[in-house]
Amino acid sequence: YGNVACVSSQVGCNMGCSFCASGLLKKKRDLLPEEMVGEVLVLNDLLEEEGQKVTHVVVMGTGEPFDNYDNVIDFVRIINDQKALAIGARHITVSTCGIPSKIIRYGKEGLQINLAISLHAPNNELRTKLMKINKAHPLEELIPAIKKYIDLAGRRVTYEYILIKGVNDSLEHARELIELI
Repeated sequence: YGNVACVSSQVGCNMGCSFCASGLLKKKRDLLPEEMVGEVLVLNDLLEEEGQKVTHVVVMGTGEPFDNYDNVIDFVRIINDQKALAIGARHITVSTCGIPSKIIRYGKEGLQINLAISLHAPNNELRTKLMKINKAHPLEELIPAIKKYIDLAGRRVTYEYILIKGVNDSLEHARELIELI
């Protein structure tokens, strides 16, 4: 429903998730808020020809948004501002692969902007194979941070889970996922 812009927060990515093409180019630099706004403005220019505009934004393009935390927060505040693009807070989602300290910090921002967690595995062994960040921030750190975010922000969280045939798609994985979240 509407027009969704998938916004990148970095040039390249150092998270190294095995299923993601963004990590093929190592992080060169963080994008500035105005560069991220520019991504939305370019799409608005293209949509204007059809009498439309961007109605939703997901920060889940190239890069880990919470690895560029301050710039991403400035960006979402700008696009949400009534004097700027006036995109509703609940029409904006930030997706992270899971940096616990930043998830908690995000909960303290007082924003109504959505949070999505790239989970993709229900246990540490499998998640570490799929997502290198799990070595630094295993599920024992990530899940409590998410619960703290929910307490602080009073907002629900979306869990992202890419099904990979024969890797994380068994009935047992589904049962583990239910127990985890």
